[in-house]
Parts: sequence; structure tokens; C-alpha cells
Amino acid sequence: MHGQKIYSFEGHEAPVYSICPHHKETIQFIFSTSIDGKIKAWLYDNAGSRVDYDAPGKWCTTMLYSADGTRLFSCGTSKEGDSHLVEWNESEGSIKRTYSGFRKKASGVVQGVVQFDTAQNHILAAGEDNQIKFWDVDNTNMLTFIDADGGLPGLPRLRFNKEGNLLAVTTVDNGFKILANSDGLRSLRAFGNRPFEAFRSPYEASAMKVSGAPVVAGISPNIGRMDNLDRNSPAKPSPILNGADPASRSIDIKPRISEEKPDKAKPWELMEVLNPQQFRVATLPETPDQTSKVVRLLYTNSGVGLLALGSNAIQRLWKWNRNEQNPSGKATASVVPQHWQPNSGLVMANDIGETPPEESVPCIALSKNDSYVMSACGGKVSLFNMMTFKVMTTFMPPPPASTFLAFHPQDNNIIAIGMEDSTIHIYNVRVDEVKIRLKGHQKRITGLAFSNSLHILVSSGADAQLCVWATDSWEKKKSVAIQMPAGKTPSGDTRVQFNSDQNRLLVVHETQIAIYDASKMERIYQWIPQGTLSAAISHASYSCNSQLVFAAFTDGNVAIFDADNLRLRCRIASSA
Repeated sequence: MHGQKIYSFEGHEAPVYSICPHHKETIQFIFSTSIDGKIKAWLYDNAGSRVDYDAPGKWCTTMLYSADGTRLFSCGTSKEGDSHLVEWNESEGSIKRTYSGFRKKASGVVQGVVQFDTAQNHILAAGEDNQIKFWDVDNTNMLTFIDADGGLPGLPRLRFNKEGNLLAVTTVDNGFKILANSDGLRSLRAFGNRPFEAFRSPYEASAMKVSGAPVVAGISPNIGRMDNLDRNSPAKPSPILNGADPASRSIDIKPRISEEKPDKAKPWELMEVLNPQQFRVATLPETPDQTSKVVRLLYTNSGVGLLALGSNAIQRLWKWNRNEQNPSGKATASVVPQHWQPNSGLVMANDIGETPPEESVPCIALSKNDSYVMSACGGKVSLFNMMTFKVMTTFMPPPPASTFLAFHPQDNNIIAIGMEDSTIHIYNVRVDEVKIRLKGHQKRITGLAFSNSLHILVSSGADAQLCVWATDSWEKKKSVAIQMPAGKTPSGDTRVQFNSDQNRLLVVHETQIAIYDASKMERIYQWIPQGTLSAAISHASYSCNSQLVFAAFTDGNVAIFDADNLRLRCRIASSA
């Protein structure tokens, strides 16, 4: 090192944003990116750039190789604020896979650039939305995300250590947190207990029923009080191919690097959560009507509140506050939400009519902007203002009683109302009239779901039938009978929900969970209760990013599935 310049790499037409030095066998080279979204590669000579790629988003991008040097990744943000995490095919200069899970930003809102890192050839991590998001390199769906008990900036910076068992992440108070798995905890203690006393565990992370070596195993609640994140986490699909992809990854220079052979697939087992120490729980504060049963539960669309409709026909609202512990103000199990009421002391009490509460079918729906909630418990449908809890109007007195409600996705004044007599009423709140009555079911309506992209309404009934209605004409396009398991009668409540892209439909019945291609109404995946999950299904729902399906069973078990293929990932036992 003599301080003299040896090479000068010239060719970028905009300021350089990042560099990534690397080598393959005897070949040394550097990747560089600039703020106009160009990626270039240089050998240590004066011959100029060897490649010229466009980065996704065409703005600020960082590049990293996996620890074994065989896989190339980049992560960056566009001027519009959209983030991109991808793996590259080096030999072709093309994108091999794009990882999903970043939030779509509001147009023109750019807070900065997402930063990322990789660990142990298997895990990618990126900071966004006051959270750390994780991916397995071989799966484009996000594994999970954690908020480190709050205190993270909007776009936290993060870095794994060389072994991949410690993760440093920046905080809003100009500090940083160290997160660790069990191996990381041992390495910290090896330096001496005293300096790390504040991070010591109140209990050891509970063992998971898994086989195979964990990668980012059990990021412990002990350091920064983090959630467990295991190679076999409930968000991890299985089986998993462990090791290098057989495709060539050599940069397009000589000599070409020989291909690596993939390791053998490992038989990853189902993760089972058997005791309460394996997850975090936030119990909502008590309300005056605590003894009433919760019959419907609904998050607000903004993710900051939770609505519960009780068997006493009263709705309660809890909200998470934005503070240092929870800077995003979004729903989290790390912070207990507060029971919220307007200063007037009003409560959202539904009309119950003459129907006994235990015989009524409760239903609830929330407008897209969270301004209004409508609900019914055997009596009239009530429309409440979410800020004041005032009843804006009531309509549709029984009989027949309303059994399911849905707002039109493009017009809060248009409401679909499923009825006890198997009809569906398309109702205009503003002019207080039923536009049309849809007839196609034989029993009461138990589910309604709009798809804005496909311009359809899908209804489900206690007759185990699905009907598809065109929202421009309200004509019935198709009727499909749910395929029942052998020996089961085609009856019982059926629920429907579209994924976030509104092209796949989740269909839930006590006998099954199924995914349908909504454009054709063809079933593409089905899961039937079996083994330790053999009880009837009581409810199921997509996660907010539509990458998981959570299902509850009548014996108290909860199961988590991969939404892509309904592969079972995790069982939370009733004992937990």
C-alpha cells in the first residue's frame, strides 16, 4: 500500500452509488452502480466496463454476493419509492428471480433507499416500514418480518456478521440493536457475561420440532426481545433445496467458472408450536362487556386498529398508538393496543330485532378508507361512523335477515347484502333503495367477495355453492359446486376471500381449504383436515400480503399454510 492510484474506472454518466468487489478463482473484478440505475463490471485494467445492465427501478441500487460467492443479488429503490430485491443470472446479465414483500409506495413519496444483506448463503434481509424483512434465497415469497420491539427507522440499515448468527440494525435514537440466534448468543457469551448482561435471556428459546440445521435459527426474544425466526419458521416452505442452484453463475469473462452441484434435498419437518413461550401474545384490555363472546373479528384496512363484534351486538374498537415502542403505529403483538371510544362515550350497538342473539347470524364489513363500518346481528343493518360511532343510517329490516355484508370496492354507497332467504341485494345507501336482487343459491348467503380487477362478485352459500356475478350488469356468469370429500354432504357455511392481486380466491368450508383461479373458477389447490389437524375448520384467512393462509380449527388448533400451494408450514397446538 503506497497510496498511488493504479487504475481509474471511467464510464458512468451519473454519480456512483455503490461498488461490489469480488473474485472468481484468479479473476478479480468490481461491480459498480450509479444513480441513473446503471450497473457496470470492471476488471483491474484500463479497458473499460465489461458489462452494462439496467438495475430494477433505475435508481439507487446496492449489489452483494452470497457468502460462498456463487450468487449475485441486488436491492434498490426507484425514484417513485418502489423497492426491488432480485437475484441475477450473471452469465446472461438478466434477472433470475424477483423477491416479493415490499410495500407499494404512494406516488411521489420517497423516504430513502432500502438497504439489505445476506447470510450463510440462505437468507436475505432488508429494512423497510420500520421492520426487518427476511427471505430464503430460493423462494421469492417473504419468509417473515420482525419489528425488533419497535424503535427502528422507516428504512433501517442492517448488517449480518460473517457467520450470519448476529444481525445489527440501526434505531431511531441514533443507536443500534444486535439480534442473535442461539449460536450468536453463545458467541456473545464467549466474550464474557458482564458486557452483555442486559441482553441475557429470561429463558432459553424453546426447542422446535424440526430436523436439519437451522440457518437463522431462532432469532431470540432475548436480544432486543425479538420474535423467533427459524430456518423452519412457519413462514418457511418445505421441502427446501439447500445449496447452490445448478444454473451457471459465472460472470461473462474467461475463464468460465465450473458449475456447482446442488446439495441433496433435506426432509424439513413441520414446525410445531406446543407452548406459549414459543411466541409473543398481546392480550387486549378488558371492556365493560367482556363476558360477551366475540363472534366477528376484523382488522382495519390501515392496520392500526382491530374491530370485534360481540354476541351482545356491540362492536368494540382497539387501536395501536404511534410511539417509540411502535413507531409505525401498526398492529403488533409487541405492544398492547388501547380500547378506543369517542369523547361522547357512544358505543356501536346494533339493532337486534326480535331474533334471539344465539339464533342470529352476525355480519360486519368495513369501508375501504376505514371511515364506516356496517354490521347486523339479526335486526336491521346499521352503518356507523368510525370516528364518532354515530349511527348514520339503518336499513333492510328483517325478515329476511342479513347474513353477510360487503362494500363495493369502488363506491362506498353500493353494498352487497347476503340474505337468509338465499338472495343477494345490491343496495344503494345514498338513495336508500335496492338496485337489484340476485338469485342463484338454495340456502342462506355465507360469503361475498368483490374482485376489482376481474369485475366480479363471488358469493358463497350454506348450500356449498359458489356463484360468480358480473359487477357491470349483475348477471350470473357461473355457478360452481364445491367438491366435497368422500362421504361429506354439500352443506355448511362457506366463506370466500380474494388475495391481494384479486385473481385467486380462497374458499373455506369446514371440510376443506381450497384455492381457485378466479378468472376460470377452477380449483387449483385443496387441503383436507388430516392427522393432528383432523377437526373441522372453523375459519381461515389470507395474511395481509396474501403469502400465507391462517386457519383455525374447532379443537383449538391453528395452522399456517403457504398460500401459493397450501403446503402446511406450522401447527400452533391448542396447548399453546
